[in-house]
Amino acid sequence: MPSMRRRVASRSPETIRSAGGGLAPRYGKLAGRVLSAASGMTAGLAAEGPLPSRRDILVLVEELLEVLFPESHRMGTGGGRLQDHVAGTIASFELHLERAIFLCLHRTCAKAGRAPHACDKRAHALTTRLLDALPDIRAQLGKDVLAAYDSDPAATGIDEIVACYPGLYAIAVYRVAHRLLRLGGEVLPRMLTEHAHSRTGIDLHPGATIGASFFIDHGTGIVIGETSTIGDRVRIYQGVTLGALSIRDRGLADKPDKQKKRHPTIEDDVIIYANATILGGKTVIGQGAVVGGNAWITYSVPPRTRVGVGT
Repeated sequence: MPSMRRRVASRSPETIRSAGGGLAPRYGKLAGRVLSAASGMTAGLAAEGPLPSRRDILVLVEELLEVLFPESHRMGTGGGRLQDHVAGTIASFELHLERAIFLCLHRTCAKAGRAPHACDKRAHALTTRLLDALPDIRAQLGKDVLAAYDSDPAATGIDEIVACYPGLYAIAVYRVAHRLLRLGGEVLPRMLTEHAHSRTGIDLHPGATIGASFFIDHGTGIVIGETSTIGDRVRIYQGVTLGALSIRDRGLADKPDKQKKRHPTIEDDVIIYANATILGGKTVIGQGAVVGGNAWITYSVPPRTRVGVGT
């Protein structure tokens, strides 16, 4: 450690900057080597241009949750009327949302032959439509909150669920991302759900279809794939995977149709216990079925059937 401190202390601005004030040439040379080391990656870019930063997404999600669950006072209220607080948060959220949507759209504007102002106009339209959908999304989340309260005897109240439950956090972000994806948003829906994934350990693809009164208990390690379909009043515990049977190399000649259903269908009133794995687009778990913990399922299960449950 002492030798490390001496090396760091001995470095002066002159060793970093050149005589002209810019960075020393060795940094530019190293940057060139870094960029050229995997130049093939650029072939897979949709287009050049920045996406929203992690900080952008964090601010967006915090404002979004403040609007959807204002009673929790996640960001404080300043002592004013709740409606005024929500209105101010919506105004700020609108600006951040439109900018994030634009950054995710403009990457492909030139490639698609659209003028930049067309992407501006589309970003504004998508923002307006998503804001208009917020009351409906809040109503959906109200059912999810009540499902959690009814299903978990450890919950002392709805306020605790809103403030503490990672499952509700992931579901709230998913419901907004799913609506934005349906409206035509690009990339941003996935960035939103990946933020929730990093915070909660719950991976809900925005393309999945999830019904009303959905409850995730504990949640860590849950994976729900893009073409999964989940009915109403479904309960899922930690470690559950709703996945595809196989993953193919994008470069294969017989690559699968992206629109093909690759993930399972879970019908109404199903309970899936911890660490169960259910795979395949043709797999259907029938209404009212119970899937026990650690089950591995690649076949359809009839309604009201108990699979891998000891009693």
